[in-house]
Amino acid sequence: MLPDMSSVEPVKLSLNTRFRFRCHKGIVCFTRCCSVIDILLTPYDILRIKNRLVISSGEFLEKYTYIHIDEKSFYPFVMLKMLSDEKKSCPFVTQEGCTIYTDRPANCRYYPVGQGILKRKEGESIIDDEFYFFIKEHHCLGFKEDKEWTIEEWRNDQDASLYDEMNRDWKMFLLRTKTPGQKELDDKKQKIFYMASYDMDRFSRYIFGSKFLEVFQMDKTDIEKLKRNEIELMKFGFRYLRYILHIEKTLKIRNGIINDRVAKPQNI
Repeated sequence: MLPDMSSVEPVKLSLNTRFRFRCHKGIVCFTRCCSVIDILLTPYDILRIKNRLVISSGEFLEKYTYIHIDEKSFYPFVMLKMLSDEKKSCPFVTQEGCTIYTDRPANCRYYPVGQGILKRKEGESIIDDEFYFFIKEHHCLGFKEDKEWTIEEWRNDQDASLYDEMNRDWKMFLLRTKTPGQKELDDKKQKIFYMASYDMDRFSRYIFGSKFLEVFQMDKTDIEKLKRNEIELMKFGFRYLRYILHIEKTLKIRNGIINDRVAKPQNI
């Protein structure tokens, strides 16, 4: 998860910070970190896992996730649903390890490193400083191993840098809080956010099965990319959300289209 650390003074680590850590099947605590845990899923996490399982995004969301409404921003964030067993285990973990290891979520890739944002004021602007910290749980023995890394080496080894790049434009929604004059995210926009962030199959049907392309001006080449490439579709979803939520004018509407029609899309 990418927490907002603006209200605390965390120990900030850099990409050059060195540490010792190794997780492997022979360690006593193997898979202990995969239970009794809240795992926020990013759009790219969901894209990778649903394709790994060869199911639709809607099927994945229904079977493996639940929604958490952030109390400050009112955005609906998707959490991985743990099993109802005594350990509250991850549904994808067995005694042999993670069954979706190469497609595991970003949170799992980063562990035992955490990633945070510290807000600071610079003149009239609010700057988001990215930093790292260690997650040290009492049961984890990985820090006693002799393998040494920098945080940057760890990120690259775990492919976390790829996940960061894929979710970079979406992370801004994690950092938005309720500010004076900001309207609460109503039920309609919560549904839009949920669809465009997580349910890529439904978002695709919405774009190509409604009057969406009659409303927005889009290049034919870009439209073809959205049809063929889920990554492009996901990134377009981020652009669409910035427009719908009045954060940035990332899209243009055709002449004669009423703005209210765009703000309240149908067939969601």
